[in-house]
Amino acid sequence: MIRITELRLPIDHAPEALEQAILKRLDLHVKDLISFEVFKRSYDARKNVALSFIYTVDLSVKNEDALLKKFAGDIHIRPSPDTSYHFVAKAPESIDSGKVLRPVVIGFGPCGIFAALVLAQMGFKPIVLERGKKVRERTQDTWGLWRKNKLNPESNVQFGEGGAGTFSDGKLYSQIKDPKFYGRKVIHEFVKAGAPEEITYVAKPHIGTFRLVGVVEKMRQEIIELGGEIRFTQKVIGFDIQNEQITGVKIEGQPDLPASHVILALGHSARDTFEALYHAGVYMEAKPFSVGFRIEHPQSLIDKARLGPHAGNELIGAADYKLVHHAKNGRSVYSFCMCPGGTVVAATSEPNRVVTNGMSQYSRNERNANAGIVVGITPDDYPGGPLAGIEFQRAIESKAFELGGGTYEAPGQLIGDFLEGKPSTEFGSVLPSYKPGVHLTDLADSLPAYAIEAIREAIPAFEKQIKGFSMKDAVLTGVETRTSSPLRITRGTNYQSLNIKGLYPAGEGAGYAGGILSAGVDGIKVAEAVALDYLSK
Repeated sequence: MIRITELRLPIDHAPEALEQAILKRLDLHVKDLISFEVFKRSYDARKNVALSFIYTVDLSVKNEDALLKKFAGDIHIRPSPDTSYHFVAKAPESIDSGKVLRPVVIGFGPCGIFAALVLAQMGFKPIVLERGKKVRERTQDTWGLWRKNKLNPESNVQFGEGGAGTFSDGKLYSQIKDPKFYGRKVIHEFVKAGAPEEITYVAKPHIGTFRLVGVVEKMRQEIIELGGEIRFTQKVIGFDIQNEQITGVKIEGQPDLPASHVILALGHSARDTFEALYHAGVYMEAKPFSVGFRIEHPQSLIDKARLGPHAGNELIGAADYKLVHHAKNGRSVYSFCMCPGGTVVAATSEPNRVVTNGMSQYSRNERNANAGIVVGITPDDYPGGPLAGIEFQRAIESKAFELGGGTYEAPGQLIGDFLEGKPSTEFGSVLPSYKPGVHLTDLADSLPAYAIEAIREAIPAFEKQIKGFSMKDAVLTGVETRTSSPLRITRGTNYQSLNIKGLYPAGEGAGYAGGILSAGVDGIKVAEAVALDYLSK
């Protein structure tokens, strides 16, 4: 096939215009064009240029060699790379006979889903242990916190089928390098399970929170149909290890499950499981992460600042942003998990603590834009070993619970008051979206002084990039602490733990991913490593 890049068309072009543009670009007769598909579509919305879509298109033509020779000097017309996924192995017959233990996957978030799915597709019939509930039951429990201030520690934004990614924007873009196109595999599996087909080609694909529910259910069903098992409300509380080899998993209220290959797809909030791994002697180390607040502005303000005269164009949708500021005190402040037209959500998984996150529906049509505004910290800020970052997070989350009034309401403050260092007493034009609610206060005590100082410096700096960013009525809601795992369960080139054979740390919780797409990709890579290890025995 042939790939054409940088093919521009007006954003409101007719459906047939793309084929016509291909024919014109290649000086080709319609009878010689066999087929084409869009590989990528982005848009150019600079204020001083005509609004346009920019396409990358893969196509099949007659006399392909001759056409490529004709355009040999054109960097925008090249052979298409192979972006299809190829399985690395097929399960041995001993899996079916029961003579070999089936692989075990702990956690059924994005990483665990794709690890289990690929293992199932290769015939390994994995067993998945998920501490939370099925996604629809879990959704009801999550609403229990948002609407009734009642937390279920085992079924919430963090725990349950789909993982933390289910209650987010469903964003499927990442900065990971993906030379083998694992990301395409992730996206195509989502589409096969019911996600909109446009996620295969738009520049910043997203599914949206409630669409993910049905998608996750269908992926679960495929794993089951291929011989896998998904066991819900199965909380892992320990590990059987003999001679530096994993031999089994301890499950609360259940017999031990024998296992020789265990994938740890825990997510970054499985704090008690981290502690169990640490006490079992599994090597891990503290790593940097970030803490901060959620910030909310009117989405219309962000649209106008980012898109200028193109703001409000339905074909573009709600605008996003990505910001970074290097503060004078040496701290980096950046926007995290920006959710256009979304809401701020309660994301704690532990009693008497407050944690925020952001999510959007597919439509992205809520009145506010929100993003984390977070400050990078390192293990030097929380000395004490691999688990010290967890205690650092807990202390901040407990303080936020206290500042919010002790009812799971979140502490909040208007930007103008935050910059002036005085408590807020009433909301202005921006009403926060966080449920159960926002309790206005002074956020200065909610984070370490160096973080407050850096954020106060960063907000006016961000104003230079987005006019209105420091508007006095914009709202900060605390606290954002679960940006990434505070530790890494270190693994070798074979994807196994450095000191425990058969244990495969994976995804966000192990410190090897950050978001749905990268977690899914890591799950696939680890599943491949497991499959190849089975075949090497």
